[in-house]
Amino acid sequence: MNKIEKKIYVTAALAGFTAIILGAIAAHGLENLKKTDSFESFQTGVRYQIYHSLFLFILGLIPVLNETQKKQIFWLISIGIILFSFSIYALSTNELTDFDFAFLGPVTPLGGVFLLMGWLCFIYCLIKPKKQINI
Repeated sequence: MNKIEKKIYVTAALAGFTAIILGAIAAHGLENLKKTDSFESFQTGVRYQIYHSLFLFILGLIPVLNETQKKQIFWLISIGIILFSFSIYALSTNELTDFDFAFLGPVTPLGGVFLLMGWLCFIYCLIKPKKQINI
């Protein structure tokens, strides 16, 4: 396992771990949100975090991508998870805190753009022709 693959696996495991914890907190600890749209929004953040944690894990396993390609996709997806899911967590729990997280509203779609760019980069790397060296 090379350095970037190790980073991908550790990040995927941490992202999956935190998604499970946050999902459990939402299911058992956010009673005040269960009857609101905020609860469903929080769960959306958890789902997207889990999906992309699994995607990162699979990314590390794919042998057809080189280290540079994996690194680019890794950073796009990781930034996307942080911006998308974590802004949703903050926004959906806004009514439970004294701090107003409304300023994070524009961050969520930006995180979605990073996730989409990660997927597009992945698709591109899979279909682009490999350079052949003629000797």
